[in-house]
Amino acid sequence: MPNTPQTENQQLREQLALLIAQARRNEDIMRRHQKFDLTFISASSFRELIESIFDALSTPSELNVVTLALLDSTYEIRRILEDLSIDLTEFPNLLFVQDAAQLGTLDTLTKPELGPFDEKRNGHMFPSHVPTPGSVALVPLWRHYGLIGLLGLGSQDRTRFTLGMATDFLEHMASIVAICLENVINVERLKHLGLIDPLTGVNNRRYVELRLMEEVGRTRRRASALSCLYIDIDHFKQINDGYGHQCGDEVLREVAARVKAELRLSDTLGRFGGEEFVVLLPDTQLADACNVAERIRAGIADKPFFLTEKPRQVSASIGVATLHIADPAQTAESAGSQLVARADQALYQAKENGRNRVHAISQS
Repeated sequence: MPNTPQTENQQLREQLALLIAQARRNEDIMRRHQKFDLTFISASSFRELIESIFDALSTPSELNVVTLALLDSTYEIRRILEDLSIDLTEFPNLLFVQDAAQLGTLDTLTKPELGPFDEKRNGHMFPSHVPTPGSVALVPLWRHYGLIGLLGLGSQDRTRFTLGMATDFLEHMASIVAICLENVINVERLKHLGLIDPLTGVNNRRYVELRLMEEVGRTRRRASALSCLYIDIDHFKQINDGYGHQCGDEVLREVAARVKAELRLSDTLGRFGGEEFVVLLPDTQLADACNVAERIRAGIADKPFFLTEKPRQVSASIGVATLHIADPAQTAESAGSQLVARADQALYQAKENGRNRVHAISQS
């Protein structure tokens, strides 16, 4: 039957509707790309990026589980995160592998792999503590120097990710995530290098002062307490003069390690200069801070230090002060400075009282 003007018009209308629908789908895809891109690119720290990866992918994409495995062969990333007081237990879906071989055959992926969940092949990316998916997308994260990690997307729907499904969006997302991960890790590296004391490996004075202002602000918001310990190694000049500066450096490193062993991840330890260290204890009242200080003092004094293979007793004096709800009219910098100054006054009193002791000063 020949086409009539009416049937031709109907066909044109159907073709036009298909083109409009395709254009709308393409527009939706572009909007999704832009939304994901902006979410990831706007993250200015490692914590923000990790949170945005898990949040932005899970809910809008209706996924049951999202995991991220990062290659960290030298433990560098984990050390930096620990020094930044990022508790990795907050991110159970963030995985670290020391060698790409731990990922099994997934370490050779160059493009996203989609299909039903296979325990043998996918178990590394979906360990027992996360929900077991029905189907998965394994997305490799590559940079110019190689594979930096894998993103695991899981759905309970066994047909959600199937072989032959288009992966353009996943590949685009992977490139953005990989670039953003590389950027924030490099930023954290720079912060780490600029805010770490190279001799002891703990934070330096600049980092403590920056953190102090943050903690004062947090103390105000939570109406909690912030305590400060000011630690000074007793008779340190005698150690340097009697054993040499190399032995003095060893003492500084060992003291820093013993102090750190008594602290929580949320606490901040920094070398303030010379043989002085400062510790910030968030959400800690004066009596509890004194208990921590006493453990630190005993940890230093009760175990000898071996200098030139000879044991020597080393001790430290510790001053303790606590800031409660700071005066809102006072700047965070001023309130923090006064807290450290009062801890320093308490330290002076501990020295005056005979050294190798803890002295606390109440809030004025």
